[in-house]
Amino acid sequence: MMMAKKLLALLLCVLTLLTGVCPLSSSKRFVKAGEMVVLQCPQDTLNHHGDTELIWTRYTTQEMFVANNTASLEQWNMDVLVYGRSLVILSASVTHQGNYSCSLGNASNQHWFTLTVYSKQSRKYNEKIEDLTTCYTQEFCKLKCPHIKIPHITSNGITWFKEGESLPKEGYFSSVEKSDSGVYTCTRAYLYQGQIYNITLRVKLDVKSKGQSVIISPHNGDVFYVDLGSTLVIDCKAVMYTDFDEIFWLSNTSFVETNDSLPVFYNSTWEGNPDHIKMTASLIFKKVSEEDLLKCYTCKLESASEFPRFATITLSQKSHPVSLTPTLSIVGILVVIAVTVIVCVKFKIDIASFLRDTLGFRRGDSDGKCYDTFLMH
Repeated sequence: MMMAKKLLALLLCVLTLLTGVCPLSSSKRFVKAGEMVVLQCPQDTLNHHGDTELIWTRYTTQEMFVANNTASLEQWNMDVLVYGRSLVILSASVTHQGNYSCSLGNASNQHWFTLTVYSKQSRKYNEKIEDLTTCYTQEFCKLKCPHIKIPHITSNGITWFKEGESLPKEGYFSSVEKSDSGVYTCTRAYLYQGQIYNITLRVKLDVKSKGQSVIISPHNGDVFYVDLGSTLVIDCKAVMYTDFDEIFWLSNTSFVETNDSLPVFYNSTWEGNPDHIKMTASLIFKKVSEEDLLKCYTCKLESASEFPRFATITLSQKSHPVSLTPTLSIVGILVVIAVTVIVCVKFKIDIASFLRDTLGFRRGDSDGKCYDTFLMH
């Protein structure tokens, strides 16, 4: 089997050697026997080529088949239709397995498909997942069954089944739970000439526990100290768990706008992670004014499934320290005066004696005698 695949790849390279194109990569399609298959040539393959006819080519290890319309496909003898850029296999079998290409006569603009057909009991087919849907608990969740529009073939409804269960399911959940996780199959029916043909796809649903959206910062009641006339940026950071949650700023009860030509505005940035979203709403003051100090600013987190959350902050002008030099001078003078008074009172006798002896403060009477004066206390 491996040798056959290598030979097929080598054959494709040889077949396209003249154009210099070798299909090293292709769109891979996996289908269960009996299902309808639709191969659609990409739109970019058809652009800018006017009325040039689209050509489909099928390759096998023995030969190559070329067709440009349903009539010419009769040589394939395989219930294959061509409508516009779609090649339709009504009921796939092992004989349809192989490589296909579509082009507009220019091999350098070919698009390749590799079709693998599995038996209905094949385990390998059951390992193929066409789509992955992620939802969060207790939220609305809708599974996607890709719709393929085919000219002249009518879509006739969708049936959902969860693997391991026999009863059909709806394709959506009003409030999804962890137990709803698993692999689902959607079977889309198509009506053609009175007969129903099916396309079945396997979709995996991953239900994750939803965390609680919260505002990380600032905290409710925070005060930001600012200088008048300065630029100020306050970041409101939140962790959210759905795309329907958002944060924004209010000035008192009015919405702050995102227009950066205003003196006060906000802008938002976000960072996506597998299980949560980090969002930052930055409140920006170009020049803080006295009017800004009189308002309350609120960061609001609004959620589709939870009560809103708030963090209200205020601004306050910074208090600048008063110069200590004049105060210290006054205190120094008062200290000197107080010390002088205390010294004079405490040592008044000594001071008086010193002044008398030094400055000659002596008193003489008319009787010619000298007297000393003593201060008693």
